[in-house]
Amino acid sequence: MSDPHPNTGTDATGRKGNGSRFLALFLLGLVIGAFAVAYLMRMWLGGPDTYPRALMQIMNAQAAQLGENATQNRCNPTDTLPQLQTMRALANHLETAFVDLRDDRRFIGHASKLRASLDGALASPPLNCAGLAAVREDIKLACDACHQDLR
Repeated sequence: MSDPHPNTGTDATGRKGNGSRFLALFLLGLVIGAFAVAYLMRMWLGGPDTYPRALMQIMNAQAAQLGENATQNRCNPTDTLPQLQTMRALANHLETAFVDLRDDRRFIGHASKLRASLDGALASPPLNCAGLAAVREDIKLACDACHQDLR
């Protein structure tokens, strides 16, 4: 059967076609899907500042664990060395993580002081809670100096 109204957009029963609605919904779905994919990829891959923030969070978690060890009276070297070693390994990546501060002499000095504090703690690990308190204070001073100077 031929279409009695070929140029009006209606079918043989006089109803309008749904093609334009489907096309509009399809395009809307594509746009929403593209935004959703971009949002999820950004969440999954992280933003440009993910690395420095993650490095600081892990350093903070290790320092908090040292504090927890002191609270629980677990201050011998076998309890504190894992956190000190992790913090020292992470301290090697400070200049890599903070690209915009990599050439700043103040930042380089603060990072070196933190590494020196951690090297001293690893060379002569704290044997008791008083020694751990001193090590924690050295680390805290090194971290605070950088944060105050460069924030």
